[in-house]
Amino acid sequence: MITVYAFSTPNSVKVPIALEELGLDYTLHATNIRAGDQNTSDFLAINPNGKVPVLVDATAEGGSLTLSESAAILVYLAEKAGRLLPASGAPRARVFEQLFFNASGLGVAFGNAGYFRKLAAEPVPAAIERFGNEAQRILTVLDGVLARHRFAAGDELSIADIAHFGWLWRREFAGVSLDGLTHVQRYIAELEARPGFQQGIARTTALAQG
Repeated sequence: MITVYAFSTPNSVKVPIALEELGLDYTLHATNIRAGDQNTSDFLAINPNGKVPVLVDATAEGGSLTLSESAAILVYLAEKAGRLLPASGAPRARVFEQLFFNASGLGVAFGNAGYFRKLAAEPVPAAIERFGNEAQRILTVLDGVLARHRFAAGDELSIADIAHFGWLWRREFAGVSLDGLTHVQRYIAELEARPGFQQGIARTTALAQG
């Protein structure tokens, strides 16, 4: 059985979506980061970095596996199921290119833009401008990619799309605009229409309502 420790966050939602798309059985365990659950000794024993999501696969080859970092979890699940990540060559490299673009670019910019706009103790105009502009610039880069391909890494859905969607799902937090980004708009609508994404979102959102 796969257990996922998560909350209703942009990084957490990626894991249930992937599991739904891959058709893998799992249970969700709410880790309420608003209440500080991620800082308890029990949770830190699972992930010393004190972050969600965390995946525990009791059925992993070689014995139970505990894994943190959403990008690493996505790769693991794709390889476990043999889907959403090409086996070799340029198609596989393109998925990793977009996955790393998300981890080092889109996610960082969106997270910082949202933090300085909504969570910082005091307004920091320079940081709001810098990260807000960077988040908007990255969306424009993604729009250009999607002008050439149906999905982020080509014409087939991959874990890179699930990674991007986590933050696109919470785009209001970052305060970005989709005006004029017709390819990103089309992309979001197509992903949101998929049953696997809908179920993953619903189950993740419910974690904050329990």
